[in-house]
Amino acid sequence: MNERLWSMPNSPVRLAVWLFHVCIPAVGLWLLVSKPELDVHYEHHPVHFWLVLTTASIAMALGVVLLRAARRRSDARLILVSLVFQFNAGFLGLHALATPGIILHTPNAGFVAATPVGLVLGGIVALASAIEYRPPAAARILRFEWVIAALPIVLLAIWAVMSLAQIPPLDTAPTPSEAHGPLVAAAFVGSTFYLVAALRYLQRYIRTRGVVLLSVLTAFILLAEALFAVGFGRSWRASWWEWHLLLVVAFALIVFSAHLQFRREGSALGLFDSITLRQTVAALERDYAHALEATVDALRQRADGGVAPTEPLGAVGTELAKRFGLTERQLSVLQHGARALGNEREQVRRLGALVAVGERSSVIRGEAELLAEVLELASGAFDDDRLRLGLIRDGHLTFDDGRGPDATALSLPLTVKGTPAGVLEVHRDGTFDDTDLALLRSFASQISVALENARLYQQLDGLFRSYMSPAVATALIADPAGAGLGGEIAEVTVLFADLRGFTMFSEQSTPDRVVDMLNTYYGAIVPVILESGGTVVQFVGDAVMAIFNAPTRQPDHALRAATAGLGIHTAIANVATGHADWPRFRVGVNTGPALVGNVGAAAMRNFTAIGDTTNLAARLESMAEPGTVVIGPLTRQQLGDRAVVHSRGELQVKGRREPVECFVLEGLA
Repeated sequence: MNERLWSMPNSPVRLAVWLFHVCIPAVGLWLLVSKPELDVHYEHHPVHFWLVLTTASIAMALGVVLLRAARRRSDARLILVSLVFQFNAGFLGLHALATPGIILHTPNAGFVAATPVGLVLGGIVALASAIEYRPPAAARILRFEWVIAALPIVLLAIWAVMSLAQIPPLDTAPTPSEAHGPLVAAAFVGSTFYLVAALRYLQRYIRTRGVVLLSVLTAFILLAEALFAVGFGRSWRASWWEWHLLLVVAFALIVFSAHLQFRREGSALGLFDSITLRQTVAALERDYAHALEATVDALRQRADGGVAPTEPLGAVGTELAKRFGLTERQLSVLQHGARALGNEREQVRRLGALVAVGERSSVIRGEAELLAEVLELASGAFDDDRLRLGLIRDGHLTFDDGRGPDATALSLPLTVKGTPAGVLEVHRDGTFDDTDLALLRSFASQISVALENARLYQQLDGLFRSYMSPAVATALIADPAGAGLGGEIAEVTVLFADLRGFTMFSEQSTPDRVVDMLNTYYGAIVPVILESGGTVVQFVGDAVMAIFNAPTRQPDHALRAATAGLGIHTAIANVATGHADWPRFRVGVNTGPALVGNVGAAAMRNFTAIGDTTNLAARLESMAEPGTVVIGPLTRQQLGDRAVVHSRGELQVKGRREPVECFVLEGLA
């Protein structure tokens, strides 16, 4: 058969050629049986002797090689397949001795009938080999491997002794038909065993496409046809010679496919791996995976030690070659595969770092902190290179290390909104391949996104903080979902402050003078509130409202609000010097539960605190004299001994049965 066609795994032409070779013997046997005039007589004793002896030698060699492979792989199926060829080889050898005038002067009935006996025994074992044994059953076969290996020799010796001693039923003279009586039925049963085994192997071949596996199943089909020919053939006729030739072809076919496999792989170690049990294949795959891992580790360690990856593996290669029986060519292929796997893992690691840079781009972070982190990630991905980030500031490209650009390094531009913003500089002692260049460009692109986002967040942060409390702006930037309408009940301290006499002052002053006064006052008191941790929620003309303990939690919120209330009067006293006609602030502070959250509409909303606690704070502020701070009872309670107060009396609050006692806060101890 053409070597190229036989080695092509999925060739339709090869399938047709295979079917042709399998069917031709069956068609030939049918012609010889149906047309006796074609079944010519040809008797040549030396040709018969050497043909059968050569066939037996080939079969025995295959049996021995398969048995060695079975022991090397510890595979039960290979043991049984080797037994098929040993049975055929041994009994064919006895049949060769039956050739008249070569060794024995007269034909021997037992030696003549040895061929169908060996073929039938081989068929039984072939069927047994087609079973996919589970690990316990396979282990039992391996445990009795020496008994199984000795079985052909024992049975052959028994048959030879019985034949030479002419023990019944081997005491009769040979007949023209070598298989007669029970042997004919056994021949057909044996043929069925071979065909069933071939069908099972065909199912496996469809999954694995092993060349040697295909040759074995083909050999089983040819052996089945040979048994049919034995049942129908008559001595020295063409039909009789046919089964001799079928045996030669069957065994030579396996030798030929093994030769092809050897030429392809350069080693005899794995010639019959396609026949082995699935558990053996799985174990081999694990071993090869470990070998590849060991090679990858060896290449990495040698690279760390300054050894080029193109150099041989040294002691590691010798160990792997010894363990797996590898040739230099196979070891080279393994080294190439390990290098490819190592490169793939390196790329996966670098891609992971690239993804991490992308994730950092969406996190609120200062520009310097964010760029330092993404540069660390990029440097870790290309740990054999030196990376620097340079940013354009005031029209000049500057680096953190103070040195200027490196003309020998690879410079990748960073852009923000299409405008040059800096460079990612990569210095390598060697050259950059296309893969590294593409990946470095991706890193530069992601760093550009990170830089743009950092600057955008900075702009948004400044914009938000100019229109709302910094605490609210920070909370919204960190969690935009917090901008939804609604809220939750929480204990807060509410501070109200307004200007007593503002209406009269505004009626007697020009608008620009009023605005100048308000901006001066708010510029002084807002920092005081913020420094105390308060959240300024609204300005209403001359009044300001702030809450404490929201949106961030503050266990000492009452103390913070009281400190802010006193600080407001101190700040106002400083900025109002020389403006005796400017009105002065009065402050009310109250603590209690309130609904805290966003109130308004989808198009416009405000973060605030709503409820009785807020209303009472407003009432307390209206009772206060300019320059004083009036606090509610729960605020007084939470301040404890630290508060220096005097009672302001009781306040009747609408909606409450009992009046509320309030206090003037004079100071904090």
